[in-house]
Amino acid sequence: MRRLSAFIKRNNIEGLQVVEEKNKELCPEVVEASPLVDLRIQVPQDLYVAYQRCSWIIVHETGRTPLVVMEEMVRDFLVKHGC
Repeated sequence: MRRLSAFIKRNNIEGLQVVEEKNKELCPEVVEASPLVDLRIQVPQDLYVAYQRCSWIIVHETGRTPLVVMEEMVRDFLVKHGC
């Protein structure tokens, strides 16, 4: 059985430079307004498919962006576990 593992890049200057480099094709306003970092989790394929389906449904039913939905899911997880 695979263990759930999370890797979080620290939100520091180096991390912000990585985000800016990844998003350099976007307009400068988008890059400046979104100091995001990558969060990587490893889960079994069935959980991955369920997450993709669930987030897709939420995006299309609510009209929110995928990034907003991802942030909400992470916040809900952290609140649920008292972090």
